[in-house]
Amino acid sequence: MDYRKFKATELFDGYQLHQSGKVLITDAAGVVQDLVAIADAGDNVEVFDGILTPGFINAHCHLELSHLKNVIPPHTGLIDFLCDVVTKREAPASPKSPPEEGTLNDSAQLKALAIRNAEKEMFENGIVAVGDIGNTTDTAAVKSNSKIRWQNFVEVLCFTDAKADELFKHYQTVAKELEGSLRTSNNLHRTSLVPHAPYSISPKMFQLINEATTGEIISIHNQENLAENDLYQTGEGGFLRFFNIFGMNTSPFPVTGKTSIRSYLPYFNQQQTILLVHNTYMPEEDIVWANAYADANGLKLIYCLCINANRYIENKTPPVDLLLKHGCTVVLGTDSYSSNRQLSIAKEMEALRGMAYFRSMPYLQAVEQLLQMATINGARALQWNDQLGSFEKGKQPGVVLLSNDFSTSKRLL
Repeated sequence: MDYRKFKATELFDGYQLHQSGKVLITDAAGVVQDLVAIADAGDNVEVFDGILTPGFINAHCHLELSHLKNVIPPHTGLIDFLCDVVTKREAPASPKSPPEEGTLNDSAQLKALAIRNAEKEMFENGIVAVGDIGNTTDTAAVKSNSKIRWQNFVEVLCFTDAKADELFKHYQTVAKELEGSLRTSNNLHRTSLVPHAPYSISPKMFQLINEATTGEIISIHNQENLAENDLYQTGEGGFLRFFNIFGMNTSPFPVTGKTSIRSYLPYFNQQQTILLVHNTYMPEEDIVWANAYADANGLKLIYCLCINANRYIENKTPPVDLLLKHGCTVVLGTDSYSSNRQLSIAKEMEALRGMAYFRSMPYLQAVEQLLQMATINGARALQWNDQLGSFEKGKQPGVVLLSNDFSTSKRLL
């Protein structure tokens, strides 16, 4: 059998950081054989400067919005950002990102090329699995030939109960078409229906999604803006401007007098794993309440941070200190090119590492926490930890070299 042997300045095995001479041994395909001391590794050890780590998990992305790179300006706030996404998502790709091959004038071709380039970027910088949001089957062709694993979240939007049955059937069709197009590829895909956000799902639609996703992994954008709480507490706030795009002058959702998460999470009770994405404005009392509700009702909550997207949209960072204080499982995502300058988990870790919370920690503790979020936590969240997330014998997690300052990463295997 042919082996490859990797050594770097430091090695993270999925759980802890080794600062001495550990060598990772894999077969030619990248299946982990062993972790040994340098004295036991023999010849032909490949030596690198940086941190050797298992492949990264991007728990939240919108690959189908890749053509919006450089289209939506930063720091507009969530409401204006959403209005831009709705009105510009069908537009051609940005002229700032010209096609790499030939001359493509057709909008669909430009979108397809942007999707292909984004997938390539994620693969090359070490992302091995993605929780990917989509409303269409636009990404199917690229995913069919991808070496990345894809947890496909077909995202449902439905403002009124009157439309719930009709729209639910539509999104079921999208999910079936996506599954059908990927079934004959490399079997590294799953697909589930998920709610978009508290401000875009009616009560009946929440119920339909709950019934259809027993035991599945789902996601929802959570408390990304204070206006989400206004919507449920008073029926007023900034989202009324967003609803105007769809011809509505008032909120279509029930006023509960509670925050958004306390209003929608009780719709779920079917043993789902729920990725709460962004959590930018989630107060400590809601974190405590959500964890208690999940424990009492058989749910598993995963908190996904997309710090560079939060800064891009609202120049605001999520309460990572409070999430970790209360023992939450935290994973990382990039969001899409509509709200990020790159699709790099290394860059997400770099941004978090620059926060005062992590700067105040001892080096070893900070690095281990961040790398756990990027690897084993994400693998467990997407339920691929039998193959990904750590350098354990028999796994094929990918081998990535991360720069010491977390600014860059590249896939080695």
